Amino acid sequence: MNMEISRRNFLKGAGAGVALTTLGAFGFGEAEAAFVEGLRPYKLAGTTETRNTCPYCSVACGIIIYSKGDLAQGTAKAMHLEGDVDHPTNRGTLCPKGAALLDFIKADTRLMTPKVRRAGSDRFEEISWEEALDGIARHMKKDRDANFIERNKDGVPVNRWTTTGFLAASATTNETAFLTYKAVRSTGIVAFDNQARV
Repeated sequence: MNMEISRRNFLKGAGAGVALTTLGAFGFGEAEAAFVEGLRPYKLAGTTETRNTCPYCSVACGIIIYSKGDLAQGTAKAMHLEGDVDHPTNRGTLCPKGAALLDFIKADTRLMTPKVRRAGSDRFEEISWEEALDGIARHMKKDRDANFIERNKDGVPVNRWTTTGFLAASATTNETAFLTYKAVRSTGIVAFDNQARV
């Protein structure tokens, strides 16, 4: 692309840049920042601040969700979201996906209750959390009872459960990850992987 610029246009552009830089140096930039900072308390007045972790990737950035309504009653609605400046991972910054997390929270397609597709069915049906957790525990116990390997062919205790695997999320603390690993390994599960590696 051949772009010709005249000396006059160059000097106009350079002059405008110098003028804007000078205004910022005189403190007008700070005045604008102070004005915006003065509006912030009004925007978030009456909201509840909840610290959480961004669910998108394995970086585990800290976020703060501001919501209006009663959290205990389940009527709170998220109305603003930002990076957590006190979080050691992201220090308040968010990637574009994290910054758009409010759309993820309010998406019409977001599942709010567990669903199951029964054997032979062609559709998913909603079930309660109790039914979902009980069903998962029942299926896991049945599979472990049927496939648990207590000893290998030489009679050495191995306590392996090789027919089920576990995929963990990495958006958590080291302590929680350690406890998850220990809980999964205590069942005998051998296939254990993490979102960070995948």
